[in-house]
Amino acid sequence: MVHSPPQRPTHGGNLAWAAAIALCHPQDILDFSASINPLGPPASAIAALQSGLATLRDYPDPSYSQLRAALGQAHQLSPDWILPGNGAAEVLTWAGYELTSCKAVVLPTPAFGDYGRSLHTFGVLVLPQPLDLEAIALGQSPSLVNVSTLPYAPEDCGLLINNPHNPTGHLWTAEALLPYLQAFKQVVVDEAFMDFLPEDEQQSLVPWIADYPNLVILRSLTKFYSLPGLRLGYAITHPDRVRRWQSWRDPWTVNALADLAGQAVVGDRLFQQQTRQWLPPARQSLMAGLAALPGLRPYPGAANYLLVQTETSSTALQQRLLTRHRILVRDCISFPDLGDRFFRIAVRRPEENQRLLEGLADCQ
Repeated sequence: MVHSPPQRPTHGGNLAWAAAIALCHPQDILDFSASINPLGPPASAIAALQSGLATLRDYPDPSYSQLRAALGQAHQLSPDWILPGNGAAEVLTWAGYELTSCKAVVLPTPAFGDYGRSLHTFGVLVLPQPLDLEAIALGQSPSLVNVSTLPYAPEDCGLLINNPHNPTGHLWTAEALLPYLQAFKQVVVDEAFMDFLPEDEQQSLVPWIADYPNLVILRSLTKFYSLPGLRLGYAITHPDRVRRWQSWRDPWTVNALADLAGQAVVGDRLFQQQTRQWLPPARQSLMAGLAALPGLRPYPGAANYLLVQTETSSTALQQRLLTRHRILVRDCISFPDLGDRFFRIAVRRPEENQRLLEGLADCQ
């Protein structure tokens, strides 16, 4: 019987696809395609999962009161402002449904592919706004939207952005984003990678959530705490919107083990400190190594990944890395603004980053 090869992934982390090309077991792949914290999962999560196995006999608390309380304490908010979800992807879906009340939604590009999935699922008119990538490459901070070019008034439109930006890693200041909250009818800000920044450098809009009823903030617990298999994220938004989304969705979207792990990790200050100490020097060293390789141009980034421009085909480079070194990088052909001359890589442990640099030097 002939098996067709797995379809080319549109997300990172598809080890089955990579292993089919490298002719090895999925666990033999060194994965730089998924931007997951290499220091985790934290011991606090493992302990919570082990102690919670008995809860599998029972349905989860449908209100997730303890998880919402833990998240509320972390953000200094009432739990009424928080809605846990089956990964940030689930709450993004409901954000897309909410945005159907707008004439159109402005989407700075390149953009994470799931934004298009959510918006197109509900028939939302999308207005792409290409970012100035050259400015980002030079360490400058371009504007997100040129309001004067929009076919509709911004007060009739929604805006969907992420900060730090995926895939470039660029970070806008909170002050630079506040005018958009005043201008647009609804604003959704994906802060999935904000936790990776030191607390005094974070540019979250959470402190302004009570001032802007039109604001939705999406957060992830799986990337920073290395728990993508559990699927756990949450939205921070006005309590009226939280109740509305609860009425739309299926019950028990967050399983009991994810609930317990989430409660444990948000208070794990030691793991948070270890991650924020590991990332800046590891990222800087990796960026310097990339910049030293001919034909590669890494973009400066604030998150746990780097966008790299290449003079040759990134998909061909991806294939060579897999077949020669069993290393997987994230090609960017699913980002129409980037195409086959960019790839994105996660920042991993120093010895793994060095293995990537040696593989790239061999495959260029």
